[in-house]
Amino acid sequence: MIGSSRSNLARQIAGAVCLAIGLALVLIYFAQINRSGVATTPTALADRSSPIATVTLPPIASPSPTIEVKPIDTSTIEPTATITDTAIPTRISTLIPTKIVATSAPRPTETNVPATLAPPTSAYSIRYRIGLGVGNGERAPGTLQHLAPGFYLTWGLKPIADAAADYWPMVRLITGQSRIDFSIYTNYARSHPGLLWLIGNEPDVLWQDNSTPEEYAAAYHAAYTARKAADPSSRIAIAGVSQPTPLRLQYLDRVLAAYQDQFGEALPIDVWNIHNFILNEQRGSWGIGIPPGFDVDSGQLHSIDQHDDFGIFRQQIVDFRTWLAARGYRDKELIVSEYGILMPPDYGFDHARVRDFMIRTFDYFSSAMDYSIGFPGDGNRLVQRWCWFSLSDSDYPAGNLIDYDSGQITPLGQDFVTYLQTR
Repeated sequence: MIGSSRSNLARQIAGAVCLAIGLALVLIYFAQINRSGVATTPTALADRSSPIATVTLPPIASPSPTIEVKPIDTSTIEPTATITDTAIPTRISTLIPTKIVATSAPRPTETNVPATLAPPTSAYSIRYRIGLGVGNGERAPGTLQHLAPGFYLTWGLKPIADAAADYWPMVRLITGQSRIDFSIYTNYARSHPGLLWLIGNEPDVLWQDNSTPEEYAAAYHAAYTARKAADPSSRIAIAGVSQPTPLRLQYLDRVLAAYQDQFGEALPIDVWNIHNFILNEQRGSWGIGIPPGFDVDSGQLHSIDQHDDFGIFRQQIVDFRTWLAARGYRDKELIVSEYGILMPPDYGFDHARVRDFMIRTFDYFSSAMDYSIGFPGDGNRLVQRWCWFSLSDSDYPAGNLIDYDSGQITPLGQDFVTYLQTR
């Protein structure tokens, strides 16, 4: 009996221990479930008719500017001249927005402008009027002869042998200072008299010549007087601001005022010059930003689709000619030394769209006139000569007339040739 009692007692103790262990395991299990956040009871499947939450992507930071050195061709320059190692930057990718920030704002309707499209009599041929921006000079001689523009320009001093077209050299600046020794320009001017010189390139843009209006006025004076001293027959054009918006016209007003204050006379100029892009003016956004020396955060705001809006394009030309006339410069020629399409095909700017825009601007420039603001020496036309961007550019190839990699003429280049041959 004693043995049996002990056996029963042992079994009871063992059962109690097993029960305790089992309860402990259950408690641990539920504690782990609650900790992990997993529901302890089954739930119904999600209702597919419920709206799906949208995810707002953070803004994509623009890459840091890539500075490219545009080499200077020294083959036609006296050996005594020396070149500094200051880099000349090209356009950077922030000009084009990351596609995710593209807007769908409607394109504005074209506004009426005081310009007639009936071409007056003029001594200027269409070939004389149309030029090309050449950033890829090593492939240019043969293609320039085939394309046959009336002139070409380079962003610096890089003439092309046997180009069979007028050459417009450019004095590059940075914060109001020449990027290379002035003696290089002086020597070239003496050996090539009668050229049209562009003093700077987009000083209103931070990654181009990046100069406040006051800095630019001083730099212009130095370059102008040096060019005229070296070659009195040279003709001098002001740097083209990126686009003649109200903000950029304020920049030019400050240039005029600064020149008067610094040198006691009105800014001397032979030819007026602008660029005519349609790009966003907003600090820290895509486009061309805010001019150096200005505290505002925005100017004209545009969507991507407005990049080739002809109404805006045309109005900017009229606005600038109106600005010139109001400041006593109506009797000066106006050149548009850079414009074109920068947006890539996958933004909607395919060959047909670029071609149609190019031809439409050519027709407009060659014929638009106004008897109150146009240039009297050219039948009151608004624009005398203009320059397409570009012959070939690796960063912005939508407007290329020759392929950057192969050097072959593109379909757009063929359109260019056909236009000149049929007008």
